Amino acid sequence: MLRTRWASTFLPIKCASDLVSSLSPAFSLFNSEHQRPSPRSRRSLPHKCLLSERFFLFLPFFLDYISLSDPDILSRCLEMEMMNGGAKVLLEAFDPAEVVAEPLPEVVELNGGGVGVGKVGKREREIVLGRNVHTTCLAIEEPEANDDFTGDKEAYMAGVLARYRKTLMERTKHHLGYPYNLDFDYGALSQLQHFSINNLGDPFIESNYGVHSRQFEVGVLDWFARLWEIEKSDYWGYITNCGTEGNLHGILVGREVFPDGILYASRESHYSVFKAARMYRMECVKVATLISGEIDCADFKDKLLANKDKPAIINANIGTTVKGAVDDLDLVIKTLEESGFTQDRFYIHCDGALFGLMMPFVKRAPKVSFKKPIGSVSVSGHKFVGCPMPCGVQITRMDHINALSRNVEYLASRDATIMGSRNGHAPIFLWYTLNRKGYKGFQKEVQKCLRNAHYLKDRLREAGVSAMLNELSSTVVFERPSEEEFVRRWQLACQGNIAHVVVMPSVSIEKLDDFVNELIEKRSTWYRDERVQPPCVAVDIGAENCCCALHK
Repeated sequence: MLRTRWASTFLPIKCASDLVSSLSPAFSLFNSEHQRPSPRSRRSLPHKCLLSERFFLFLPFFLDYISLSDPDILSRCLEMEMMNGGAKVLLEAFDPAEVVAEPLPEVVELNGGGVGVGKVGKREREIVLGRNVHTTCLAIEEPEANDDFTGDKEAYMAGVLARYRKTLMERTKHHLGYPYNLDFDYGALSQLQHFSINNLGDPFIESNYGVHSRQFEVGVLDWFARLWEIEKSDYWGYITNCGTEGNLHGILVGREVFPDGILYASRESHYSVFKAARMYRMECVKVATLISGEIDCADFKDKLLANKDKPAIINANIGTTVKGAVDDLDLVIKTLEESGFTQDRFYIHCDGALFGLMMPFVKRAPKVSFKKPIGSVSVSGHKFVGCPMPCGVQITRMDHINALSRNVEYLASRDATIMGSRNGHAPIFLWYTLNRKGYKGFQKEVQKCLRNAHYLKDRLREAGVSAMLNELSSTVVFERPSEEEFVRRWQLACQGNIAHVVVMPSVSIEKLDDFVNELIEKRSTWYRDERVQPPCVAVDIGAENCCCALHK
């Protein structure tokens, strides 16, 4: 016999059916209100179901227990609901912790009544923004006077968190469009959650604040320094709060080295690069790209020659956001030299948010190395590495950082970071993963991603879907699905007529098969009418990769 306790109520449970039959009114109440029941509604329950609100904390977990102990019990018992002395049959899929479907957002019109950029045929494509979260936000409510006695507030919050966890599980199941590795387990680090770990200021100089993780942070930085071939005495870096901060810092260092420099970035660079230009009020020149998304060095040279009187600060993409294209770093350097820019007149920041960690493990891939005349490299820690919170790594040359670094008496340290206070937990998560996987572990994961990306591209092409995969990439670009509901379900990132799937270590063949099979089924509906055809994406991914009526 299992005895469970909520507040002052004990329930003897001999089997799952006893639990369900005893608590069916409670299930009804929970389903109808989907909120914490009021004291009045709780009093309306039969005596055997007089439960404290704490019961609802465990409700989702008891459903799991019931289904495991007696697989048929849910269909036999949970469908019965006590109402007015009678019974009512509920839907078969009744689930008190069900995930509520999110409504599709409305099309947002720009000022003047027009819609956003990106054209389909002769009409402009509508830009669909996400829904206004104010319509679904979880308000903060003041505790009632008797909450400490009843536990209503705790139970309400526990119910909200249980439903949120269910939502996260469902959304993770259908996650393909953004470069996050969701395959991780940091249970061993839960013991550190009770500490406010803050790496204030410079990671190499302790401050008066003693609850820090600098020893983990510097260990992680040393690992990346070896990966990018720079000696410990020659580099400076820190663990950032996100990939964008790495770009903001790298470009800031470049501007401090060359205050009158011009920032050059390809049109397919991450939006944070252009954000940095606005923040620092830098002159920014956008460079054209090839069909692959790689920087067009012929156009780059033309723009350099037009501004020979000013130093050049260059953002080199080690994997573009949409197409996963890798700028040829050697060709970028050669173009600078051919245009008359010596090494003391240019600064290169390498944005390696995703592929900066993958590239070293790809055969025949060009090297990202400080043995070349680059100024800084940044990667994201929550992407390929798989960290549960946004973070990143930024490394630059020690010679450059002196222009930024300042002594801070309040900290008894120095600071050359963007944010100052930094998440001290993130370095521990990165240190933990790097120790578990090592170089060989990452190499296996990179090979798996590239292999699965080729599998996805081949399946799409076989199904008549326009698709492209760059040689050094795990980002598969394909025609944009016609239905926004499908885009939202699979969380696809879209731009104009194209979308992409980023194949990460957590993306299995089975998941890719589910995606492709559903896409094929949907396309048969979208394009049933022969007058409606899939978009031509030759201008986006090349005629050889386009399967439209004109190019297939």
